[in-house]
Amino acid sequence: MNKILLLFAFLITSISFSQSIVRFDGFIQDGQKNPLEMANIMAVNVVTKAMDSYGITNDKGKFQLSLKPNTAYIIKISFLGMKSKEMEISTKTENMTQNIVLDDAGIELEGVEIVREMPVSIKGDTIVYNADSFKSGTEKKLEDVLKKLPGVEVNADGEIEVEGKKVSKLMVEGKDFFDGDTKLGVKNIPADAIDKIQVLRNYNEVGALKGLENDQDNVAMNIKLKEGKKNFWFGDMTAGIGVAELDSRYIINPKLFYYSPKYSINVITNFNNIGELPLTAQDYFKFTGGFKNMMKKGGSSFNVSSNDLGISVLRNNRAKEIETKFGATNFAYSVTKEWNISGFGILSTSKTDLETKSKTTILDSGDQQNRDELTHQKNNLGLFKLSSSYKPNKKLQFDYDILTKISKQDEDTDLLRESVVDNVSATETILTGKKQDPTSINQDLSLYYTQSDKNIFAFEMQHLYQDENPFYNANLRSQPFDLSGYIPGQNRNDLNQDRFVKTNKLDTKLDYYYMVTPKSNINITLGNTYSYQNFNSHIFQMLDNGARNDLDSAENNNNVKYTFDDVFLGFHYKILAGKFTLTPGVSLHSYGMKNTQLGTDYSQNFMKVLPDFFALYQIKKAETLTYNFSLTNDFTDINQLASGFVLSDYSSLFRGNRYLENATSQVHSLRYFKYNMFNFENIFANATYTKKIDAIKTKADFTGINQSSTPYNSNLADETFTGMGNYGRSFLKNYKASVNATFNWSKFNNIQNNVLATTESFSQSYTVKAATNYKNMPNLELGYNALINKYSGSTYYTDKPFARLDYYFLNSFSFVSEYEFYHYYNSNKTVDNEYDFLSASLIYQKKDSKWEYKISATNLLNTTYLNDDSFSQFSTRVSQYTVQPRYIIFSMKYNL
Repeated sequence: MNKILLLFAFLITSISFSQSIVRFDGFIQDGQKNPLEMANIMAVNVVTKAMDSYGITNDKGKFQLSLKPNTAYIIKISFLGMKSKEMEISTKTENMTQNIVLDDAGIELEGVEIVREMPVSIKGDTIVYNADSFKSGTEKKLEDVLKKLPGVEVNADGEIEVEGKKVSKLMVEGKDFFDGDTKLGVKNIPADAIDKIQVLRNYNEVGALKGLENDQDNVAMNIKLKEGKKNFWFGDMTAGIGVAELDSRYIINPKLFYYSPKYSINVITNFNNIGELPLTAQDYFKFTGGFKNMMKKGGSSFNVSSNDLGISVLRNNRAKEIETKFGATNFAYSVTKEWNISGFGILSTSKTDLETKSKTTILDSGDQQNRDELTHQKNNLGLFKLSSSYKPNKKLQFDYDILTKISKQDEDTDLLRESVVDNVSATETILTGKKQDPTSINQDLSLYYTQSDKNIFAFEMQHLYQDENPFYNANLRSQPFDLSGYIPGQNRNDLNQDRFVKTNKLDTKLDYYYMVTPKSNINITLGNTYSYQNFNSHIFQMLDNGARNDLDSAENNNNVKYTFDDVFLGFHYKILAGKFTLTPGVSLHSYGMKNTQLGTDYSQNFMKVLPDFFALYQIKKAETLTYNFSLTNDFTDINQLASGFVLSDYSSLFRGNRYLENATSQVHSLRYFKYNMFNFENIFANATYTKKIDAIKTKADFTGINQSSTPYNSNLADETFTGMGNYGRSFLKNYKASVNATFNWSKFNNIQNNVLATTESFSQSYTVKAATNYKNMPNLELGYNALINKYSGSTYYTDKPFARLDYYFLNSFSFVSEYEFYHYYNSNKTVDNEYDFLSASLIYQKKDSKWEYKISATNLLNTTYLNDDSFSQFSTRVSQYTVQPRYIIFSMKYNL
């Protein structure tokens, strides 16, 4: 391992110093000697006609270019509103300094053209990246290009982050691309079709509201296509076959795209058994469809929880076996200039086998549960969205959206459990089954009206209908719980539970904005959240003779109705005062709650005033400090109120508390951001502290490893503190490096076996990486990640060095290889594992040919498992998780 890292370090060091450079710097000014910030300057090689260097001036007008010695250049300078300038220089071996003066001449087409050639340019809130300036030839999809852009990251889930903020909307030619998720675009849009990548900061879909609200955290991305890709079908069709140790592998992956000013159509399909999951179950449940949290500044938090039975999730999108069938289409159509409709449909079917070995330790007693699990999953997922936007004039906008989610999930698990209680070991085989086919329909209706320059109205309404019906079965030898009406003495204990939960939730809000001055406005909000839920559950036992024993006592059943009503009036005042933007606010709430169960009603009614505050300090054009404060009332939904028993799993029984009250969260967040186009330096950091009073916590009683729990309102505050910092910079045009640190500290208070238990967890992650970006040489990325998870009494470490090599050579071949090494251990070394993953691919495609041939290998080292750990406030869990074996795929792709 050390030899590999030393080799990579030697290679990148050799490349770094393989070329000597001459520094050309100075200041760009106007005719009055005032510095010009954000002026563009580029150096074009007279002989090769290539752009060897580029730059953007800082706030003092300074520029700096790295050039080749003994070379002739044409220097092009532009600044919006000034006359563009060209000049010739010839470098020698010494550094050069020269100041440049631009003349006033209005906006010129030449200047616009120079900006268009620049690898990076900024205009207002928009950053524009010229994609070809960052491509080396090995890029195949949008993700590959984004990872090379300064200030842009793509995480393992396919989410795009710009300056530490998650991109909430991805568009192509201004049209939504599967609104509500960036992963499908990141993994499928062809790299060769991309001309420009526009990052839209302070983004607001409603033009009338831009500037009225604080949109600093809203980021969107728009992909501009190359001219040859417009008004023509483009895409590719891939088919491949391969072998693993025991069976064959396949992939079929056609993708088609069409964009014109009138309409667009995207079709993506993927059929494979090589572990590629275009949409995981986790992706499905968090897929928002572009629906925003319209009540985020209301002061109340009422979230409808999911009854998902704890369906097993994938680690790092890996499993022992995965087979997927996926199809999706997205469209946008301009019916008229005023009316646009769009939508998408997604269908996904997957079969997954998981094999896990785990050890769970109860914090209080030290009792343990060791499990060897074999799980088989079937997931059928469907997502459908239709959107309409009507803008008859500049004053009026009417939007309607509907998102439907349907799914059918089955999971069967065969596990061998060893329980160690008071140092006495017992082993048994347990079979579990989980089934659910939930449906949800989310509708949004919005109307925006600008009565005049000073008066703007916004009406928004969202309705959620959710129908869930999870079924759980556990078959085990021992009797885990003493339930009323239960018949003991069976050879096997076969426990079953039906659960039916229906939710209707309506959010309504009317906003009025009044422009007091061009730099200040008043916002008055009248809103209401109303929710009505039904919760029904029933536990029954299947006897050895096949007869059904219904446990009909009240404690084993639930028939609950719950209504929640929040009417509020909010007031916010936003003012721009010099470099400060301030938005103090307050909201007055009237709450009403009632739950009906066991033949009686229980109601709560009260009023509360909730303040909030926002402040932004604009230090420089691209440097800000932001502070947010909010006081929020947090409410549970019906799941925590149902007082009958609910089976969480075969060793966990839950009983709700109908008398629960709300919790109150006090949240402080601080964010710093700096982006320096002069040296492409980006710095961002944020810290958030949350103190939750009267938090809904858990009273848990353990009998050995079996848990019975119920929620209660704690008089002790829970606390969390999260932080993140990142420093990134590009060097000498071809180098990019970054350092990142994140941490999360939490303090929780619960009751365990009638004793108050305070537990803490502290997670830390540190990453450092550096990469090259040459066009005619091999490119390397080297990095190291250290992950530390400290729980009460246990600390787990993961050391992860990683490397990536990509090389485009002979104008036809692309070679890409990725390597990850893991060292996973705990503080006392009772757990100490090492494993690594290596993948590689070689692609051949002649220049201008439509055919591409690829041979790829995954998990070349045939690693069999990976490790992870988790913390649940009452216990810690360490697991070993089996992954797919080594396989080799040969595929052909035809580019349209």
